[in-house]
Amino acid sequence: MPASPSSAHTVANPAANPEVPETESSLAGFSAERALTLAAQTFDIEARALQALAARQGEGFVRAVQAMLACRGRTIVMGIGKSGHVGRKIAATLASTGTPSFFVHPAEASHGDLGMVTPGDVVLAISNSGEVDELVALLPALRRLSVTLVAMTGKPSSSLARHADIVLSSAVDQEACPLNLAPTASTTAQMALGDALAVALLDARGFVAADFARSHPGGALGRRLLTHVRDLMRQGDAVPAVGPTVSMSAMLREMSAKGLGFTAVIADDGQVLGIFTDGDLRRLIERGADLLALRAQDVMHPGPKLVREDALAVDAAGLMEQHRITSVIVVNDAGRITGALNSNDLMRAKVI
Repeated sequence: MPASPSSAHTVANPAANPEVPETESSLAGFSAERALTLAAQTFDIEARALQALAARQGEGFVRAVQAMLACRGRTIVMGIGKSGHVGRKIAATLASTGTPSFFVHPAEASHGDLGMVTPGDVVLAISNSGEVDELVALLPALRRLSVTLVAMTGKPSSSLARHADIVLSSAVDQEACPLNLAPTASTTAQMALGDALAVALLDARGFVAADFARSHPGGALGRRLLTHVRDLMRQGDAVPAVGPTVSMSAMLREMSAKGLGFTAVIADDGQVLGIFTDGDLRRLIERGADLLALRAQDVMHPGPKLVREDALAVDAAGLMEQHRITSVIVVNDAGRITGALNSNDLMRAKVI
């Protein structure tokens, strides 16, 4: 008996058949080989777009960098759609590398946010077509504000480019999208061009790693470049230290009380004479030494590893790693003991 139209439809439409999982239906046309081929093509197209981008830069790029360097205000980045997402990243990169910058959405700018833009600012407007309505509508107002308008566009003859003071070409020969429609290679080019601006600017400003860390105090780099030994070291009564003539028993009590696995041996003026560690104690016991007859100066290691209190904590971590030690004595400019630092202190501060 032939199947009824309704039953035939049920069989032909897996999504309507509860016995056919939806994931199986959606994967019916998937080809792993084609997916990898498209991935490789995407990488190739975008790589070629970036290589071609360098040849398109010249006087415009130089003038854009000069304008941002000379700017006493901020660099305001604008863009909409995918260009807007790229613009937010460019603004963040500029701000974190020494160029005061933030993102303003063009649509919101038309409804009050244009007040964030002040005379003397540089406006970096991003649009692949250069014809996006929300940006073009702002051009007269931006002109009245006497800003320097930098257009980043793939169309040098566009409305945006014609009204700009400086034009940066982000043109690409084709998108990575198989339909040549979705912004792919073009947004990659915009992102790279923004990075190029940030790199050129930070270099011209003499921006160094410590400057970057000051913009990232809560991040790992900030901790590594802004945290000094004096910020983490143990001080005062927490520092294990004895004089050179104290007995072995007194030295062991000091080590046990402070819990760092060592004690510094110091002169009356605080100069560090040596160090005695748990490992040294084990070796003495193995040799059968008469511990009661020994004093600190008899068993200490002269010339221990020291670190200055004004050194970076990351440098202290490097010293410990290099010499395979877990603690280090901290001294001031005059070489007098001021503290002690343990690897656990560095780990708690997330320096290592």
